[in-house]
Amino acid sequence: MENKTTQNLKDGDQCMVIAGTHAGKSGTVRDINTSKTGHITITVEQKNGVRFKTLGKNVVVTN
Repeated sequence: MENKTTQNLKDGDQCMVIAGTHAGKSGTVRDINTSKTGHITITVEQKNGVRFKTLGKNVVVTN
């Protein structure tokens, strides 16, 4: 398993949440936004269709 930094995060990537409320969950990156304060927020869609939002710093990209 290869890990990439969140700098390389793009729509459609597989990711694993490593921190925060959703730690341990994984899925596909669907929406990437940058807030007014400069934080990256993403929407992650799990295989069962459930979506949740988390900060980009809380995930690692897995391929």
